[in-house]
Amino acid sequence: MTLLTPGLVGIDWKRIGKIDVLFHLAANNDTESQDAEEMYHANVEASRELFERVVRSGCKQIVYASSTAVYGISPSSCVEGKTQLSSTTPYGKSKAMLERFAQDFQNRNPQVTLAGLRFCNVYGPAENHKGRRASMIYQLARQMQAGSRPRIFRSGEQKREWLYVEDAVDALLRAAGASGVVNCGTGHPWSFNEIVRTLNEVLGTSLEPEYFDNPRPDSYQSHVQCDMGLAKEKIGFEARIDLRAGIAKYKNSGALTR
Repeated sequence: MTLLTPGLVGIDWKRIGKIDVLFHLAANNDTESQDAEEMYHANVEASRELFERVVRSGCKQIVYASSTAVYGISPSSCVEGKTQLSSTTPYGKSKAMLERFAQDFQNRNPQVTLAGLRFCNVYGPAENHKGRRASMIYQLARQMQAGSRPRIFRSGEQKREWLYVEDAVDALLRAAGASGVVNCGTGHPWSFNEIVRTLNEVLGTSLEPEYFDNPRPDSYQSHVQCDMGLAKEKIGFEARIDLRAGIAKYKNSGALTR
């Protein structure tokens, strides 16, 4: 089988010249997809091709996006190297495979540093082009600004961590030159009910959630909380923007109303 990576076809690597740092964020991030083969090609094989090409161009620092989806359904705080990786989705499994490949790649290329960031849910300006893959904060805000009740899974007590895009960029920059994998979140999960209440406060609305049944209860991560100790130790990262401040910044940017 031949892998064709359209994004890399036709690139004049000699013209680009020396690459100091690669920040690799491209991926198929469709958490609902069941196409394991396509997910593997997009998130693992395409990454392999990219890493090999940039290293041949002199790059010695690679930072890539992984995901807390690698943990699967975890009942407690997710700790790197301790919490078992047990993703039940093709997306999460592909990110776990990418991490294993990255470690093997570094072992074979000791002159190169590879840092993986297990991002939680990132939100903020410039995500509107993602459509249904945009953050739930963006999607719920759009529903509420249109006067509709925000639709969330029944009970609304499922919890996630939410990382504002400015904090995500800070983590990426700090990770350049580091090696290994660290969580990239806030350490403080919020329930979807709390998100709706916060959106009501920031947007000036007063809409109650419309609950519906979760169609994927067996694979859905109902609680995600990251231990951020290793990220602080290895790359000096701590999120600065909590959820309410992040949603307010998002609204003030004008991007939440587009």
